[in-house]
Amino acid sequence: MSTLEINDRRTFRSELEGRALVARRFKSVLRHIAAITAVAFALLPVLWVISSAFNPRNTLSGQTSLIPTEVSVENFRLLFNNENVLFATWVRNSLIVASVSSILQVTIAAFAAYAFSRFRFKGRRVGMMTLLMVQIFPQFLAITAIYYIMTAITDVMPAIGKNTLWGLVLVYLGGALGVNSWLIKGFFDTVPKELDESAAIDGAGHAQTFFGIILPLAAPAIAVVGTLSFIGTLNDFILASVLLTSEDKKTAAVGLQNFISIAYSEQWGPFTAGALILSIPVVLLFLFLQRYIVEGLAAGSVKG
Repeated sequence: MSTLEINDRRTFRSELEGRALVARRFKSVLRHIAAITAVAFALLPVLWVISSAFNPRNTLSGQTSLIPTEVSVENFRLLFNNENVLFATWVRNSLIVASVSSILQVTIAAFAAYAFSRFRFKGRRVGMMTLLMVQIFPQFLAITAIYYIMTAITDVMPAIGKNTLWGLVLVYLGGALGVNSWLIKGFFDTVPKELDESAAIDGAGHAQTFFGIILPLAAPAIAVVGTLSFIGTLNDFILASVLLTSEDKKTAAVGLQNFISIAYSEQWGPFTAGALILSIPVVLLFLFLQRYIVEGLAAGSVKG
């Protein structure tokens, strides 16, 4: 092979490597542009809400920039210093309903998921498919039936009937059982059954195996389901607005709706301020369970 041919091949190889480098850089630039666009698209509404919360003009349409020309805490003062606005009570009700509902939803769903994952019994497959099929229909389609059921329960047991926080918790429990059970069952299926057999050899019963082995290993999945349940119930408006009518029983989502309706003459400033305050528990929960949530989502993406 002549020296000229060798040089031509080296030149051709260098050109290919240069083109490949340009292509990689171009793809990297496109990925960064897409990521920056997605982040901006997600953060823009959040920044707009924060800006509106500190803007004393009580409007969204009149705001022309993310940085308000006037910064004030007047909107927050209207929430806490107005006798007609029970915002602190609404936030307390929301936290009670969301906390109790998420804990009970995770507990019941974990028990059901363990039974479906580890036991073999008659009607198991039918029960699993029934839970899955029920989740296809949105919950608000059953609002009329739920309303009449809660009205009937109120005549018998007023403590858990209509216009009570505990009645709302019961409705949330029934609506989230299916999807939560399926999510946790999928994670339980990835735990080797040899661990159950080893525990049984050591004399452990089903309860000891569940609480001592399965549940600790499924902590990431429990954290994900619990977080989603907490956020879902904290932000729910439709069911809460139907079942809760008294001012002192309303959740924050229902109570804040008054600020953008005729009741309070469309005051967007206090509304965004309340929404900003209501987001604090969600952020704190994410920070507290961040490690488990990341592990649970990563495990689901690999094993699921």
